Amino acid sequence: QVQLVESGGGLVQPGGSLRLSCAASGNIFSINDMGWYRQAPGKEREWVATITRDDSTNYATSAKGRFTISRDAAKKTVYLQMDSLKPEDTAVYYCNAAIQTTMLNAGMRYWGKGTLVTVSS
Repeated sequence: QVQLVESGGGLVQPGGSLRLSCAASGNIFSINDMGWYRQAPGKEREWVATITRDDSTNYATSAKGRFTISRDAAKKTVYLQMDSLKPEDTAVYYCNAAIQTTMLNAGMRYWGKGTLVTVSS
């Protein structure tokens, strides 16, 4: 019964900014990492950024310098601040998390349903 729910997508002009949020809920023992993926029309889903429980971050080359991932552990929420947006950033953005529901399992991947970001003038 773990769920990830994204929010914050929308229409923005090139050069603009958006902040995406993803909140995890349900039977959660531990969240090992949270991240963002995106899928543009006609393309494969690609990884964008990840943040671990110790706040270590990693970014795809396309996101470095423009996007910032962060989290609020108490709220079980991950954010993606997106600046200097380009038309090629247009995609459905998906939240992803590695979550343990009990102390004994190694964790598994969960996905949100996605939020659409459209960058266009």
